[in-house]
Amino acid sequence: MKKPNSALKKIIGPFMMIALLFVGSCARQLETSKASNNTTEDTEENFVSKIDLSGKRIGYCTPSLNAPYYQALFQSIKATTENNGMTFLSADGQNDINKQIAAVEDLITKGIDALLLNPLDPDALVGVTKVAKAAGIPVFIIDSSIDPSADFVTTIQSNNLANGELAGEWLAKKFGKKKMNIALLSGNAGNPVGKTRKQGLLQGITEEQLRTLGYIDLDIKTQMYTNWSYAGGLQAMEDVLVAHPDVNVVITESDVCVLGAIKAIAQAGKTDDILIVAGADGQKEAIKYIMETDFYGCTAMNSPVQIGKNAVQYAIQYMNGKTDFPKNSYTAPLLITKENAAKYYRPDAIF
Repeated sequence: MKKPNSALKKIIGPFMMIALLFVGSCARQLETSKASNNTTEDTEENFVSKIDLSGKRIGYCTPSLNAPYYQALFQSIKATTENNGMTFLSADGQNDINKQIAAVEDLITKGIDALLLNPLDPDALVGVTKVAKAAGIPVFIIDSSIDPSADFVTTIQSNNLANGELAGEWLAKKFGKKKMNIALLSGNAGNPVGKTRKQGLLQGITEEQLRTLGYIDLDIKTQMYTNWSYAGGLQAMEDVLVAHPDVNVVITESDVCVLGAIKAIAQAGKTDDILIVAGADGQKEAIKYIMETDFYGCTAMNSPVQIGKNAVQYAIQYMNGKTDFPKNSYTAPLLITKENAAKYYRPDAIF
């Protein structure tokens, strides 16, 4: 049995220090967020408008359409907009900050009644939100985050901190006193959503270990960036397996970061030796792995369909005179494991 003092000696590197800080600070952050922002969960999908929506125009700018998640979010916003009798206008940022800025400016000039914006960069898109406000157009930030200095009504996204915490807690319970040698696969450096998911994962692990073991034994061998892509995940995992062959756990900020990694793990013959845990998204391929294998342990729900519905409904409520929106509006946190995966698996879904 590992003594607390020997375990604590391993908590010296930067990740270990971060984890210790998260135990207190992230818990306070979550409670403060709930109190100060009055965060909400899923909105009513059948909100009845008191005004005629037939002449209203909803503009949506995506950072890219080069991913199933973005495609599913696009289709959800389009369908919800049109099902409510409004006109849907869209623009694609093409994974380029300058192009997304230009795309938003183009939507503004077309006279939209609400702008739904999924910003590629939290700082670069601040200016266009101020342009929209000057034009009398309310801005709703969806899926990602933007700097607080921006002019926007609310941010609509999944509860990344709470979802990550659920996944981290599940992992700590699964391993108990068994040693975890962890590789962390992230999206890209500085991404605010990825950072929050990572905080949740580490907080969930450390809180559960303190609760059940009375000490923290957290050994993160490396952090690798995948650029939120299949190819990036494959390359990152290949590098991990060469540099750290003793890794037995992969934690990740998104299903997409690790789907490519699975190929590398399989090629190395280590599907029986490595457990994967994702802090988000509930992508159908990940859910299928959870249902059919033992190496993909869990993921957390980040539903593009629900986020798209919520975003349009909030825009409708704003048009109907509602102004008291919280600055953060979350969908409900949900962990997907082998026990409930079949309930959420949709083989025909885009994402």
